[in-house]
Amino acid sequence: MNDLAPPLSPAHVPETDTELRVHLDRPAGPITVEVTRGGMVESVHRAIAAVVDADGKPVLAWGDIDRLVYARSAIKPLQALPVLETGAADAFGLTEDQIALCCASHSGEPMHVDRVTKWLSKLGLSIANLECGPQLPYNDAAAKEILRSGAQPTRAHNNCSGKHSGMLTTAVHMGEAPRGYTTPEHPVQQRCFEAVQSMSGEGLSGTPRGVDGCGIPVFGCSLKGLATAMARMADPSKLSAGRQQAISRIIKACAAHPLMLSGTDEFNSVVLAETGVTCLLKGGAEGVYAGAVPGQGLGICLKVDDGAGRASKATFGAILRHLGVIDEAMETRLARQLTPDVTNWEGRVVGRIRPPADLSF
Repeated sequence: MNDLAPPLSPAHVPETDTELRVHLDRPAGPITVEVTRGGMVESVHRAIAAVVDADGKPVLAWGDIDRLVYARSAIKPLQALPVLETGAADAFGLTEDQIALCCASHSGEPMHVDRVTKWLSKLGLSIANLECGPQLPYNDAAAKEILRSGAQPTRAHNNCSGKHSGMLTTAVHMGEAPRGYTTPEHPVQQRCFEAVQSMSGEGLSGTPRGVDGCGIPVFGCSLKGLATAMARMADPSKLSAGRQQAISRIIKACAAHPLMLSGTDEFNSVVLAETGVTCLLKGGAEGVYAGAVPGQGLGICLKVDDGAGRASKATFGAILRHLGVIDEAMETRLARQLTPDVTNWEGRVVGRIRPPADLSF
């Protein structure tokens, strides 16, 4: 399962409408989220989802789980595996919070940016070596402070700068040129591709290609394959000893430092702070969410058809409640995250984002 993957092809750009729509014409998933305003359901979101065991056997499935999707940032914990497996993390003395940052889509707060900057310095590099673009922080307070001061956001503020720092760590450790580490042919990306391919159990060399928002290659994988990869994070008993150790360190690091994964009051961090090592969860752009449930040996991956992040969070929370990962007491504490209010500009509550009452598992 750890055979070296073939090189990634260049970013693939569909040339016809038929090719662009091939996956959209498959059967839709159920309505998993409804958005209310007053006494009416104003909007709904559909999702496909797969919950599988480490052998890829479905426990729960909505819609076409064989459909190819781009996992986006939801697979950052898988992409972090080479940072530990190559010995790079230990060679540079990465701390648990830095390992968690490898898996992060952080909100650009000082606690994230400062760690990335110091980390790069330890590598003998700087922010200029990051090949992710500058980004205004997601966190309102951090963004307002930059604007107030007249400063400009840097590449360290990019929500993916932790992942990129991890990738640079492996490049420096392996004696590879840091420049171009985001290109498909660079060994850094080959290792990440191999990790996802081997964990998913699928051959991915011929699937569609694209470029993520932070500049790294993305490649199509079935929803079931992505859920299987996360299930093998949850139950790595059939994997090599080295990979088992790397997975264990990633899960423990993320559980110990939930704020590194996203940030203050962010869904991923708040829920992770409650679940701890019982669930590793990670969201991605365009309505993707993934998770590993070690106590049950299960992996989860979902994709909201319209790409809405608000729906992916609510859907993922509903699945965690169904699996018993979130109990009644936790559900009460997490109410603002699981079924968030819709407010107007005065802060008045005017509706709610929630799973429909008849959502069937």
